[in-house]
Amino acid sequence: MYDYEIFKSHQADLLRRADQERLARQVRRDARRAGRRSGDNGPEGQVSSVRSRFVRAA
Repeated sequence: MYDYEIFKSHQADLLRRADQERLARQVRRDARRAGRRSGDNGPEGQVSSVRSRFVRAA
């Protein structure tokens, strides 16, 4: 009976860890999606294009 209790405790711990990892992954994914929608350029900052570096010809 003691082995079964250890098994159930370990199983509950693994399920708790999996839920925490799943939640953390979902939070990161939602943060990336929100950053894309808001026009934020992510953690790297604003990305400049080649066109913005040169003055337009007359």
